[in-house]
Amino acid sequence: MTQVFVGENEGIESALRRFKREVSKAGIFPDMRKHRHFETPLEKHKRKEVARHKQRKRSFRRD
Repeated sequence: MTQVFVGENEGIESALRRFKREVSKAGIFPDMRKHRHFETPLEKHKRKEVARHKQRKRSFRRD
């Protein structure tokens, strides 16, 4: 769990900015999006296949 403690002379905007940065570092948003709804095994297989294809395409472009 991500926590941010607000200092005495710190504004709420800067504390909120720090909180967003910590959440981003922890990788909570991608995990939340992934678990937003149930994914059938077929959908999961298709998603992984597309990711593999993209990864292969990127690796060929680098060479």
